[in-house]
Amino acid sequence: MNGVARTAVGAAWLRARESERPDRLFDDPYAGAFVAAAGAGQGSGAAGVFGDHLAFRTRFFDDYLRESGCDQVVLPAAGLDSRAYRLAWPAGVRLFELDQPELLAFKDGVLRELGATARCERVPVPVDLREDWPGRLRAAGFDPARPTAWLVEGLLIYLSAAEAGRLLGEIGALSAAGSRLAFEHDRAAAAALIERARTMPALRRVATLWKGGLGEDAVAWLTTRGWRADVVELSALAARYGRPAQGGGFLTAVRGDADHPDSPE
Repeated sequence: MNGVARTAVGAAWLRARESERPDRLFDDPYAGAFVAAAGAGQGSGAAGVFGDHLAFRTRFFDDYLRESGCDQVVLPAAGLDSRAYRLAWPAGVRLFELDQPELLAFKDGVLRELGATARCERVPVPVDLREDWPGRLRAAGFDPARPTAWLVEGLLIYLSAAEAGRLLGEIGALSAAGSRLAFEHDRAAAAALIERARTMPALRRVATLWKGGLGEDAVAWLTTRGWRADVVELSALAARYGRPAQGGGFLTAVRGDADHPDSPE
């Protein structure tokens, strides 16, 4: 199992654990099946460090997607999350899932075994994001002239600043006015999480894959490239979700006019 697959299964384990709680923030009825099919287990250390954070993240981004108003949705590095199956989507939504071919094949196999039915039009796009993923996405039927809701969930921390800038630039180049974008945002919290995880044997292997992400003020970065961005702090969600929150936050942005063409950096 490579690093990408281990990370995806680890996140599925945390979603399964959250789904068992009486006060759960979301319900992922497929997460446990992914973990079982992978024959993998996780330790309590992962739950202690990431459990509530992943619960906050999943719930916030679930709400963001459902409320985006876009009928075209793209999930780069979709992993083993089952939003196409577990969320109640408005009619007409087309959801593109991008991830490595092996991971999507594993995911599709488990879902077929379960007899799961997507609640929107789901379009898997097997591709490595280091390749020409925009070309593969277009070939799968993506329409760059339509407003799109993008969710870059849990990915940027695995990229260097240059890689993150290139990915976000490619997303911008495909985004019509009115498109939306969301990802995690808090450099200080991310750095503290990396350092803590690297001291824990159960998490050290995954932590070695983390490169830190964009590495600059993401709001300013996006503003100069035609996006209107806002940050929601985790502390502001604590009362709403009924959970204590540590540092960190989520960024959401809306694409303005087309006068700020993006280019990979």
